[in-house]
Amino acid sequence: MKNKLLSILLSTSMVVSLAACGSSNQGAETATSDAAESTEAADSAKSDESGETASEETAASNETASDYELTDLYITVDGTLTANVDNGQDAFVEQWEKAVSEKLGHDIKLHINQPEHSGYKDNIAQLLTTGEPGDGQYPDAMIMSATMLKQYQTTGILWNLADAYDNAEFQSRITLPLVNENLKLENGEQYGFAPTYGNGCVTYVKQSWLDEAGITADSIKTFDDYYNMLKAFTKDGRTGVIAAGFAKLDEAPYTNYLPEFWQGAYPAIYEKDGQWVDGFQEQATIDALERLAQGYADGVIDTDTEEASTKTAREKWFSNDQSTSEGVFTYWAGTWLRTLTDNLDKNDVDTDLGDDKLVQLTPIQEIKDTWGGYLNREAPVWVITDDGDGDNSREQAIFDALLETMLDGDTVQTLWTYGAEGVHWSTEAESFTTNPDDPEKKTDYEYADGEFHLKQSPNDPNTLWKKNHLDPVLVIAPLTNGYADTDPLVEKGNTFFTENCVDAPAAPSSEALTEIEADLATDKTTLVNEVVAGKKTAADAVAEYQSKWGDTVSSILEELNAAE
Repeated sequence: MKNKLLSILLSTSMVVSLAACGSSNQGAETATSDAAESTEAADSAKSDESGETASEETAASNETASDYELTDLYITVDGTLTANVDNGQDAFVEQWEKAVSEKLGHDIKLHINQPEHSGYKDNIAQLLTTGEPGDGQYPDAMIMSATMLKQYQTTGILWNLADAYDNAEFQSRITLPLVNENLKLENGEQYGFAPTYGNGCVTYVKQSWLDEAGITADSIKTFDDYYNMLKAFTKDGRTGVIAAGFAKLDEAPYTNYLPEFWQGAYPAIYEKDGQWVDGFQEQATIDALERLAQGYADGVIDTDTEEASTKTAREKWFSNDQSTSEGVFTYWAGTWLRTLTDNLDKNDVDTDLGDDKLVQLTPIQEIKDTWGGYLNREAPVWVITDDGDGDNSREQAIFDALLETMLDGDTVQTLWTYGAEGVHWSTEAESFTTNPDDPEKKTDYEYADGEFHLKQSPNDPNTLWKKNHLDPVLVIAPLTNGYADTDPLVEKGNTFFTENCVDAPAAPSSEALTEIEADLATDKTTLVNEVVAGKKTAADAVAEYQSKWGDTVSSILEELNAAE
């Protein structure tokens, strides 16, 4: 039986919007509509199956999976694969193919499609809309955010990998089992595999700006303290804070780029005290919008925030022109503390402070009193596409080649974690120098034979390589070969986040919500921008939202709560 959702979403206008999309909001709309469109193709090729039947079929096919010889693997991945074409991806692929071919007992080729990170959702939607399994372009596997997984997992495009996951060799080495157990639906099906914990954002403050303002980070305990710091930073062309949008309403956890303004608000459907509610209609959201509007009116929020992508925001923040920059930026934890620090250094900003350029701000009291800390997002997942032929041998072979080996604890996991040997890392004795012509930045490195270490970045010999796709601190099954990068700054960042985070609310799974989610995100973004710009009050914006979406959202909440 075809999914009723498909006939509603498959419209020519939505397909046209794919070609015309330019903003992130439009992209979100496209992603959802195209997900549905692809579903019809998938559903037309397969019959409706109950979870029990699908599970039985999976088990039967697993028995013959070893007979299927996968010779070409097509994956699509976002910017989290840092070994990109400019950073030694050819060596990564060559070493992956050699190692995995040996494991499988036959040759296999890896084909990586890595679209622009900011347009990733649109590209996935386009690939799934215009392609078909086996055409050489259609992804056998791809990475998705938790939000994307919730949109696609009910469409029939993705393969139920529950049995493959349960029977994986790496099960015996998993130290964080709940990350994937929480991905399973009530009927036991599982459409995504998370090799790592989620991670989240923390607020970074430039130490030099604090010093200039005569403020200590320890004194920033409440929103008033935070706001006064932003006001102290805002002068002579400088601004307090910049972000990629006032909220990112098409991607959970939505508020993590300006958490001090949003505090306990969550402008989306989420579970609260055992009931699903719409946070956009709550007083907490009205209060948050009023704080944002005040911050914009006072000039402490950079005016570029409304249109800025994450790349635009962070590059302005660490640019060598600090006269028009900002003092505060909330961004990803852990490795990003090193990346942001290095980029400031590269642009000759606060070089005298070394690795102490940035302060990680402890969550303000209003965040502690509501959520309890910074939000740890639901983990991104790898998914496998279902070709719909009723035989799971191909899909199981994809799991074995890609995901089983990704956490082998040794050679292949090291490739996904640190990159290619001899290019991104080495255990051979060597010495090298970064910034050899700059006395202030020059750093000498020397390693003994057998000592694991990272090498210079392929595209920038003045910086050290950091990691590849898997964060070794966040991975659910650690490496067993003892290879570990011990950058104290990264460890400091990860420790800080771990000590100051809580899990973000789980995204709901509802076909009715999937049908309208992109339009909801577009409308909410418009309303938020209008409130912040002073074009309407927060209360009027929420009332306008309720007038248009109230009945529909109420029906979705009833559906979600009835299913509890």
